[in-house]
Amino acid sequence: MKSIKIALITALLAVTATVSAQLPSVTLKTIDGKTVQTDQLSNDGKPIIIDFFATWCKPCNRELSAINDVYADWQEETGVKLIAVSIDQAQNIHKVKPMVDEYGWEYEVLLDPNSDFKRALGIQMIPYVLICDGQGNIVYRHNGYTDGAEQELIEKVRELIHN
Repeated sequence: MKSIKIALITALLAVTATVSAQLPSVTLKTIDGKTVQTDQLSNDGKPIIIDFFATWCKPCNRELSAINDVYADWQEETGVKLIAVSIDQAQNIHKVKPMVDEYGWEYEVLLDPNSDFKRALGIQMIPYVLICDGQGNIVYRHNGYTDGAEQELIEKVRELIHN
């Protein structure tokens, strides 16, 4: 009986992990001041990586810098687009663009100063990464960063484009 319960729980967890959800609709601004609806984020049918960060979060900045080193290759191979979402609060929002410029990040950067988007997705801690398929479904979530973890991201993106 115990093995049946374990099998059922395992099956439920596997289904839960693969169930996709759409991005919630939240209004954010780009670092250039343009308004963006998060449920309208798209990449011409190709995957999108959404990476939540803050200027004060060292692991976040290491992750985005590590991805930046290989981002051009990723784009060429898969067409993936990365959108970085800053959760810096309003009093620190002025630090985001200088940091993005300093690191030379080529990503689209959105500002979530009230954490509305972060909260709508149920995100507790950063760094936090989502991968959306070409239809805008969230198909992968990852919390935290360790050196080399970006390799897992590109593997997930490759799986999406080869399925």
